[in-house]
Amino acid sequence: MDWKIELIHVPVTDVERAKDFYVKIGFHPDHDHRVSDEVRFVQLTPPGSACSIAIGEGLGLDLEPGRQNTIQVVVPDADEALAHLRSLDVEADGVDEQAWGRFVTFADPDGNRWTLQELPRGS
Repeated sequence: MDWKIELIHVPVTDVERAKDFYVKIGFHPDHDHRVSDEVRFVQLTPPGSACSIAIGEGLGLDLEPGRQNTIQVVVPDADEALAHLRSLDVEADGVDEQAWGRFVTFADPDGNRWTLQELPRGS
């Protein structure tokens, strides 16, 4: 039996600002539905990913905006990912070299932190 992670919620304070940020860095805007005056669901997918993120209003999340800091994404080249983010004026930490990979971190406008990992060769 396969278990596939397909959606992760990212809490934000301003849905339009967050959506604009994620689209700017290359996420595909899959859905943007206002279900009611209180509920809006936006789904975005990183390029090449089978897992999307959800942002919105009235989604009943217990997590405060800016507190999501556990998402890690594998990228083919950490240097290229860093250059891409910086070319878009996204503040990103330089490449952190570790035995288990090369890492770049950045935050969205609310402070939700992302880690991009280039796997070690031969992994």
